[in-house]
Amino acid sequence: MNYANIKYYDIANGPGVRTSLFVSGCTHRCENCFNAVAWDFQYGEPFGEETIQQLLDSCAPEYIAGLSLLGGEPMEPENQPAVYELLRRFRQRYPEKTVWCYSGYTFEQLMGKEPSRCRLEITDALLGCIDVLVDGEFVQALYDISLRFRGSSNQRILNLPASMSKGEAVLWQDDPMFAKRSL
Repeated sequence: MNYANIKYYDIANGPGVRTSLFVSGCTHRCENCFNAVAWDFQYGEPFGEETIQQLLDSCAPEYIAGLSLLGGEPMEPENQPAVYELLRRFRQRYPEKTVWCYSGYTFEQLMGKEPSRCRLEITDALLGCIDVLVDGEFVQALYDISLRFRGSSNQRILNLPASMSKGEAVLWQDDPMFAKRSL
């Protein structure tokens, strides 16, 4: 896997101050995507042990609320193994911090309720490391600048553990206290 960018001290992609990883590679190719350069799986830098350590170390300060994953597309089959390894280690080191993931795939596709190329053997374990899933492709016709943490009104912000437990989408409640992991 390659990554396009890392934003340290990010306040736009989830509550609180976060570290955000923008992975490379996306097959959705949404019209007017804010990060179209990251569609190419070969774009950016190789993602490996050094990058994982940098990301984990950047989340050490108490004021860092957690990690956000964006793209490209973190849930592309090609990206899932590396993303899972990062999140597995993040969870071990920071069980109290939150993980947000932005995906053009829907919760239903990721869970295998709707056919999709994103459903792999590792997908459930990967989803189990995520607190909030912002799902659905960006749709230019539904773009709304007033939406918090998403670009178009079709996208949902889901409490992923509750959604997985119920087997259906459960919306995230915009609670300032959710910056810390308290599901």
